[in-house]
Amino acid sequence: MIYSGVVDRNAAPLSIGEHEIWPPVVLAPMSGVTNRTLRALYKPFGFGLTVTEFVSSNALQYGAKRTMEMIDQHGVENPVSTQLWGNDPALMAHAAKVVRECGADIVDINFGCPAPKVTKTEGGSACLRDVDRCERIMKAVVDAVDCPVTMKMRLGWTESDLAYLEVGKRAESVGIRALTLHARTAKQFYRGTADWSHIAELKASVGIPVIGNGDLNEPHEAIRRMRESGVDGIMLGRAVLGNPWLVEGIRDLLEGRSVRPMPDAPERLRFAIVHYRTMVDEWGESRAVPQMRKHLGYYLKGFEGASQLRERLMRTETAAETLGIVEATIDRLEATAVVAA
Repeated sequence: MIYSGVVDRNAAPLSIGEHEIWPPVVLAPMSGVTNRTLRALYKPFGFGLTVTEFVSSNALQYGAKRTMEMIDQHGVENPVSTQLWGNDPALMAHAAKVVRECGADIVDINFGCPAPKVTKTEGGSACLRDVDRCERIMKAVVDAVDCPVTMKMRLGWTESDLAYLEVGKRAESVGIRALTLHARTAKQFYRGTADWSHIAELKASVGIPVIGNGDLNEPHEAIRRMRESGVDGIMLGRAVLGNPWLVEGIRDLLEGRSVRPMPDAPERLRFAIVHYRTMVDEWGESRAVPQMRKHLGYYLKGFEGASQLRERLMRTETAAETLGIVEATIDRLEATAVVAA
């Protein structure tokens, strides 16, 4: 749902350079997920800022079509931040210039991704093992572009090698305009729980905006985390997939409203159909069908019989077949609700 204005704000806007972002809620960069379609569909629920898929600075040298599609945007989801990963300051600076020329409002540096495909080349969270290199990369990117540069990181590579405070302080010293901290180490991946005490410590240690990330699965919990840590904004990732209504609830609280009930199953599946059809229209059926399998799985969470339905949808080969199953499911759920009433 889109709101025409805001009243009784329970937080301040997130300021990143010249950008005043409201609500102070950011969609996390996720590989193979946060393409232009999802960003445009999810932003109206309450994201003040969206971030592209993270893209390799090395790959941007070559300008391949698939790489450039990762940083493409509609122009309706502004401001947009484009996230880059890499281990070479010069290549990162060049990539920053490229994405800025392609319309990035903010350039974000990835020191957070724990995926082996990224860390095996010393990118993402592996950079945190070399604080000096982190500083060189950040300075090179800041010097290369005329827009705000931000950075996202993890606590460190391991529990015994926490680097976030030192990297955060160096980030501020070279001109980084905001920091996002996912409160797990690289080696944790997504196991265990995010330790928000570290996020609070980072906020107390730097004078630039800090965005907290990790385990924000419920609107009231998200607001509590914001207040207790003192952060300037929050970032949502996996928890919002298939559930953009989570963001809507957080926006409700930030704007002084009660959280509205979660939509019923048929309504959620109708939005899934909108997402599916938009993907087909924008990317073509051959690419949309396999990509949307995982998204339909997200939308089906919590449904009775969802596991069996998910297995059927994983095997469909055409949009018509897939949508036929989803539409039949909506009809069945509504008929069941009528009988129960």
